[in-house]
Amino acid sequence: MKKLFLSLFAAFSALAASAQFAPQAGLPGSTAIPANSAQIRGWATQCTVTRGWKDIRDKSAGTVGLGMDSDGTGAANNFIISLGDSGVAVLQFAVPIADGPGPDFAVFENGFLNPADSNEAFLELAFAEVSSDGVHYFRFPAQSLADTLVQIPGAGVYMDCRKYHNLAGKYRGGFGTPFDLAEIPDTPLLNKRRITHVRLVDVIGSLGPEGSRDALGRKINDPFPTPFSTGGFDLDAVAVLNDETCLGVGNVAQADIRIAPNPATDAFTVEFSGKYFQYEMRSLEGRRVAGGAAQEAVQIPVSGFPKGLYLIEIKTREGELWREKIVLQ
Repeated sequence: MKKLFLSLFAAFSALAASAQFAPQAGLPGSTAIPANSAQIRGWATQCTVTRGWKDIRDKSAGTVGLGMDSDGTGAANNFIISLGDSGVAVLQFAVPIADGPGPDFAVFENGFLNPADSNEAFLELAFAEVSSDGVHYFRFPAQSLADTLVQIPGAGVYMDCRKYHNLAGKYRGGFGTPFDLAEIPDTPLLNKRRITHVRLVDVIGSLGPEGSRDALGRKINDPFPTPFSTGGFDLDAVAVLNDETCLGVGNVAQADIRIAPNPATDAFTVEFSGKYFQYEMRSLEGRRVAGGAAQEAVQIPVSGFPKGLYLIEIKTREGELWREKIVLQ
């Protein structure tokens, strides 16, 4: 019986070691999100970074220094901020992320391909966590099937992205790693319909005692040490793929409120029968472009606004709320 158990364990271990996740961007079956994808509804509008160490084993070397917090906001453009060993970035959004069909947001890093193997790239990884209150965070169940016998050095060695899942930085620059909120177990402390914060935590890729582990306790082997000002995960951007407006979010019956025409060209009207309401219109970058108060109806001129997507939020004295996307043509 003992021999049988050991044989089964060995077979299972070999199967797990050979398992593979989605391939590199540009290959069949890849889940990578291009930076110009039509799926993208918006980008992070705020970023706060707590710098990590150049080398967590030698903190006298100090923390990393490349980039500014603002480099983590807006569209992916290869302007990055480095996190360093154990560094943390907290992102916020003009419109909260929501659990919709497929992946809900994507994280962009600046990895680069191995010219000799399109499945391999130089990658630096980070855990992704989400919160609906900015206090309680929940981590995506990361998986790493990479070899843990030989340390991946800080430079000169490429990684096979098929060995990693639910780790930001899996894909090369210009392509985001997608995350689906459905993969996080339900809990009363997380409202998946209204994710306000995404937190990225640098993976310490060391095979030593300071190294990070995946959801099953396995060491995550990624470049280490990286004792430079550019060390650790390099954040480019976080894209929103599903937001709360996709779900028709609000505590108002849709039949009670009318916003038309949508799409709009010169102006659109908000009608809310029998109600006094306040309204605010913002760009997807979070910039306020119009606002005020009205009784039952208001016409909002938009002829001078740039074309694109906007968000309008309607609130009443009774606490009723409605949010909707407006398309300007």
